Amino acid sequence: MNLPQVVSEDEWRESRERLLAQEKELTRYQDRLAAERRRQPMVRVDGGYAFEGRDGKTSLVDVFEGRSQLIVYHFMLPPGSEHQCEGCSMFVDNLGHPAHLNARDTTLAVVSRAPYPEISRVRERMGWTVPWYSSFQSGFNEDMGVTVDGSDSFGLSVYLRDGDAVYRTYFTEGRGVEKLGTNWSLLDLTPFGRQETWEDTPAGRPQESPYVWWRLNDEYGR
Repeated sequence: MNLPQVVSEDEWRESRERLLAQEKELTRYQDRLAAERRRQPMVRVDGGYAFEGRDGKTSLVDVFEGRSQLIVYHFMLPPGSEHQCEGCSMFVDNLGHPAHLNARDTTLAVVSRAPYPEISRVRERMGWTVPWYSSFQSGFNEDMGVTVDGSDSFGLSVYLRDGDAVYRTYFTEGRGVEKLGTNWSLLDLTPFGRQETWEDTPAGRPQESPYVWWRLNDEYGR
């Protein structure tokens, strides 16, 4: 096995400092990219799609659970499939506690084309609690571009709700998904961002001082 080179402590620190400078530049670039993302336009989508979840039939507006922002992971699970996508499963395995997203007026949900009983079996097997909805017999997946000619792909969409009007603000797929999973990285995809004053955000968006909204996941609402 070809292991990393062994060097002195001083050489290791020098190498680490060079790498740290690049990492900090990447962080600053990601902040600029998130600021640009918050300035992207949005497109209205049909809010009348029919879904089925754990509590029965529901609409896209209801999937927001009363919040303004919705993040949807498009999980590859077509009707009747005997295969469970390993990559999609790894993504859901890495999702954090939803209370932190909820505190930022954001809901996270998973959507697949399979009928809900098939989804429920996978959800139970994996021990997942994230809300997961079936879009079976609706055109949601096709309209979102994650089902083409009956073939599913994966991706992640962000939506904004203004009353009963729903807009799609962002979409990513492929390796754009694999770096996500922390609540911070997910919030960076939304129109409102982390909603902290250090962010470069358009006027009129919610913002407050950093850290003041952070809580342990069972302390929100106290």
